[in-house]
Amino acid sequence: MYRIDTAWTSTATQVEDSLQAGRFVECGASQEKSFGWIEPRGVANGPLLEAVAGQWIIKLMVETRALPASVVNRKAQERVAQIEASTGRKPGKKETRDLKDDIRLELLPMAFTKQSSSLIWIDREARMLVIDAASQARADEVVTLLVQALPGFAAALINTQTSPAAAMAEWLLSQEAPAGFSVDRECELKAADESKAVVRYARHRLDTEEVQQHVREGKMPTRLAMTWAERVSFMLTEGLQLKKLAFLDGVFETAAKNKDDNFDADVAIATGELQKLLPDVLEALSGEMPVD
Repeated sequence: MYRIDTAWTSTATQVEDSLQAGRFVECGASQEKSFGWIEPRGVANGPLLEAVAGQWIIKLMVETRALPASVVNRKAQERVAQIEASTGRKPGKKETRDLKDDIRLELLPMAFTKQSSSLIWIDREARMLVIDAASQARADEVVTLLVQALPGFAAALINTQTSPAAAMAEWLLSQEAPAGFSVDRECELKAADESKAVVRYARHRLDTEEVQQHVREGKMPTRLAMTWAERVSFMLTEGLQLKKLAFLDGVFETAAKNKDDNFDADVAIATGELQKLLPDVLEALSGEMPVD
C-alpha cells in the first residue's frame, strides 16, 4: 500500500496517453527482460487503464528469458578448458567473465521465456495505490515504472504508528483481535537474537499458552492469518503487506449472476471491499505515521 502525492492530478485520459508509449512488447532474441503495460480487461488493443466506479485499474506485464547460471558456467568451463588445451594458458578472471557474457548472448535466443503480471489499483479520492505483487521488490519496480511513465507521479509506502509485528504480538498475547477482525489458524514467529529461531503454525489454534510463551520469549510475529468482517481473509506481514488475500463465500454472488463480462462487477466489488478493509487495517495499527 502506498500514498500518492497530492500534487499528482492527471486525468484518466492523460494516464492512458502516457501508458500507450510503454505498451508491452515481448523479449527480443537477445533480450533478457521486457516489461510494459497491457490491457487489464484482456481485450487486445483495448485501453490500458480501466475506470470502474471511480477506481482505476492498470496491469504490468514482465517477461524474462530463463537462462540458468549453471548452464552458462558449464559452457564457460568448457571454453576455458579448450583455451588451456590449445594455448597452454589459463584465462584470467576478466577473460572468463567476458566468455560468460558471450555465451549468455549466444544462448539467450534459445532460452524459454516466462511471463508474470501485476495488477495496480489507484484510488484517486483516497490517494491510495495498491499493487498486487509477489514481493516488495516487484512492487517497488512497479512504482518506479509508474514514476517514469506518468508525469508528476510520486508515491510513498504507508507506515503506521504501531508496527505490524508489535501489534500482532499484542493480539496473540491478549488473545484479542482488533475490532472487526478475527485471528485465524496460521502464523510465523521469529526470534530477533542470533539464534534466528523460527516457529510456524499452520491449521493450528493460536489462543494457547504455547504461542504466548514464544512471544514472551522474544519471538516476534512476522505473519499472521486474519479475517475481516467475515468477508475477506488475508495474511498480515511485518512489512504491512496483505498476502493470500481471499474474498469469502457470498462476496462475489452479485458478479456471478452476470456471466457475460464479470470484469466491471469484480473490480467494483473487490475495490469496494478493500476500500473498507484497508482503513480498518491501518486503524488497528494506530493509524498512519505522519509524513514530514
